[in-house]
Amino acid sequence: MSAEDRIFDGLADKFADSLYGKPRGALRLALLDALLPRTLHLAGQPALDVGGGLGQMSVWLAERGHPVTLAEPSAEMLARARESLGCRRATLLQAPLQALPERAPGPWPLIVCHAVLEWLAEPREAIRILADLLAPGGQLSLMVFNRDALRFSNIIKGNLTKALDDRLAGTGKRRRLTPISPLTHTEVVAWLAEAGLVVEHVAGIRVFHDYLREREPDATTLAQLLELEHRYCDVEPHWRLGRYLLYSVTKPGGSTGE
Repeated sequence: MSAEDRIFDGLADKFADSLYGKPRGALRLALLDALLPRTLHLAGQPALDVGGGLGQMSVWLAERGHPVTLAEPSAEMLARARESLGCRRATLLQAPLQALPERAPGPWPLIVCHAVLEWLAEPREAIRILADLLAPGGQLSLMVFNRDALRFSNIIKGNLTKALDDRLAGTGKRRRLTPISPLTHTEVVAWLAEAGLVVEHVAGIRVFHDYLREREPDATTLAQLLELEHRYCDVEPHWRLGRYLLYSVTKPGGSTGE
């Protein structure tokens, strides 16, 4: 693990309240709930949840019959994940992504790595590690923070000089949750191909919500917004401005879903 990587000890409450306690968190989880069964072959295979944070995806997988290993470097986040998982079948590891070749080598038929790479100093190397952990024929669900969406959002907010200077990344030194390594689609696709992985599907997560003037819409508006997000999340050109980009990826060889 690089000393520059962002670890979230001391920020569990902020994550729970400002992300998952708000409509944007509900939209993110609802979209994943619809997209993952449609874009992955889920057959109860063992799953590795990399940087699993508060444990939402591990709970989702465990409830669908997957034996889950959740790896998370933050002790505080891992404790919250343990509470969320309760008695569900799961193994918890306090470990960063870079330690997983030793701590959880697999090979894994299913890996989930959501909103992790943008907090690492070396996201390209992280993709190589994930590829090595993945079994031939295995699947990777990779979600990254979209640099192009961050630029667009800054322009809408009037941060024109910041956008012109391309000063989009966060510093990782304060409590603000602006990623230190927001990524472009071009970068991600190139690095996945470089690692020998194949992109099967791409979707945008929160294509519209994060550009609204009203960030906490009422229930009726939120329902309409969710319908629009579902309808256009993987339709050109809309998905390209999702706040996150969700990739369904496979490793050639073997038989997917085993």
